[in-house]
Amino acid sequence: QVQLVESGGGLVSAGGSLTLSCEVSGIIIGMTTTGWFRQAPGKQREWVGFLRISGSTEFTAAVKGRFTISRDNAARKAYLQMIDLKPEDTDVYYCNVGLVSIIRRGNFRSWGQGTQVTVSS
Repeated sequence: QVQLVESGGGLVSAGGSLTLSCEVSGIIIGMTTTGWFRQAPGKQREWVGFLRISGSTEFTAAVKGRFTISRDNAARKAYLQMIDLKPEDTDVYYCNVGLVSIIRRGNFRSWGQGTQVTVSS
């Protein structure tokens, strides 16, 4: 069973940066696509970007150019590096692993606890 632990969130001023971590167990992280998601209270969880096995990435228009994703296979971790943060990036951030089609739908049976990112204006 895949287990996910997100960390690294916090409070940051607009224009600042944060790097989130996702520790993955139960699957070899380098052999699956890793997605990052975010969810605001009362809203649906949405994907913001993913890292394919090949190393290529894809991001939504809202974060493209500001967010990057990387992974450390040996550490079993994926990272979401965020720069030029905006108040609208305030959300709980989650990671998950699986097929790109599932990541786009966010249709996972289980999730980690997420990590809160708050961007002040």
